[in-house]
Parts: sequence; structure tokens; C-alpha cells
Amino acid sequence: MLTIGDLAKRSGVAASALRYYEDLGLIQAERNPSGHRRYLQATLRRVAFIVFAQKVGLTLDEVGRELAKLPNNRVPERADWAELSSTWTQRIDERIAELRTLREGMTRCIGCGCLSFDHCRFANPGDRAGLRGAGPRYWLDESKTP
Repeated sequence: MLTIGDLAKRSGVAASALRYYEDLGLIQAERNPSGHRRYLQATLRRVAFIVFAQKVGLTLDEVGRELAKLPNNRVPERADWAELSSTWTQRIDERIAELRTLREGMTRCIGCGCLSFDHCRFANPGDRAGLRGAGPRYWLDESKTP
């Protein structure tokens, strides 16, 4: 059994975040007679999964739905984790595409030095993007880039 401090140290996640994960039902602790939290070592895997899933872009609600698919009658194994994460490939590919678009936008727009999206005669003549609404329209609506 691990204390919350041990779990925080071994997982690299702050104790406050671990308590929050517990409040959300993502991890579970047992209480000793004095009321202190104690975690099974398998909780380290769950925390690692939560951290990785968030880096992929899953919300904590989505993480909870994924973790609910794990078996209750045994400690999850590598195959269990692999099955859960198998659907993330498309999400990762989409995120890579978004980051590439962002990188290209930085070098094209921010890199030019003028920083004027209202008056830029190259990327946004006549403020075409402003007609589509507020915010970074080319970023939000990739199908209609200049």
C-alpha cells in the first residue's frame, strides 16, 4: 500500500491532483484506522494512464469512461491498457495535423512581423477572416484557409 505522498512521488503527480482524481472516481483509496489514504500499487498504472490520456487530449470525463472499461476482478494488464489506448491513434494524428497547421501559421503570419490580421494583404486581404466571425478563423475552420 502507498501513502498519498508515496503515490505522488512515484507518479510525478501532485497530491492535490490525486485527491481530485479520487473525487472524480478515477482512482480509489482505502482508509486506514486514522483516516489516512492508502493506495494499491496498481494505482500507479491508473495514474500513468490518466496522465498519458490527458497528454493525448482526453478530458477527465473521457478518461473516466475509459477506466470504467477495465476489469474489476483483477489488476489490469498490458493487454487491457493496449485495448483502451488502441482508439487513440486517430486522435493523435488529428492533434499532429493541428500542430502542423499552427506551426505553419506561426511562420506565415507571426513570422512576417506585421502581426496585422485585419490589414494583412497576403493572408487576410480585406479582413476576409473577420467576415466569418471572431477569433482565429483560419485555425478554427481549417476547411476554409486562405
